Amino acid sequence: MNALASKVSSAAVAASLPPADELDRSLRKASPHEVISAALKTVGRDRLALVSSFGTESAALLKVMADVDPAIPVIFLDTGWLFPETLAYRDALIEKLGLADVRSIKPAEEALSREDPDGELWYSNPDACCRIRKVEPLARALKPFSAWVNGRKRFQGGLRADIPVVEADGARLKFNPFANISREEIEAIFKLADLPSHPLVTSGFLSVGCMPCTSRTAPNEDARAGRWRGRGKTECGIHTMATS
Repeated sequence: MNALASKVSSAAVAASLPPADELDRSLRKASPHEVISAALKTVGRDRLALVSSFGTESAALLKVMADVDPAIPVIFLDTGWLFPETLAYRDALIEKLGLADVRSIKPAEEALSREDPDGELWYSNPDACCRIRKVEPLARALKPFSAWVNGRKRFQGGLRADIPVVEADGARLKFNPFANISREEIEAIFKLADLPSHPLVTSGFLSVGCMPCTSRTAPNEDARAGRWRGRGKTECGIHTMATS
């Protein structure tokens, strides 16, 4: 498909979707289960994806999704810099929750060869590293979908403090079913479903991303304080740039 046809197709998809603000108003006080169910009803299973890092809190959202429909596609960005424990955790949750369609997406080899041949881009330009290892692969993976689900929460603070339940993401809808949820509610989901914790939690990692840019979090720090420590960077880019 050429660039013009792609733009026309994206515009057609966007025109067929209900307005994000309208959905947000109707789902503002809905439970996570209700939000995911509404997303599924709005676009259908073949046009909906859930994006998961399989990080420290991911199992809760994946559990809710599995209760709605375990065959909803799950996109996992395998950046090449992930902890082995994260990859093992992904596999354990797939089996535990019966996830039927988890797609591990890797960066384009051409981009890595061109922009990060020595594997040191994370140090010299972390934004560029995130772009080629997360933002661009996600944009590629989301092309078949009209909407996607993610696990951001308002209690995480920063740019996430005011996220709506539903928002527009270019030509797509973006559902944030955990926007209103509390840390205690997440813990309750883990307990009730007997979900395993990420293996690195007991070592002091409260938020886990790529190995070079993730550090342990002190008891008095925000959970995401260990991400890009000392960099003045709080987001990888997949939630600050339109994916369409």
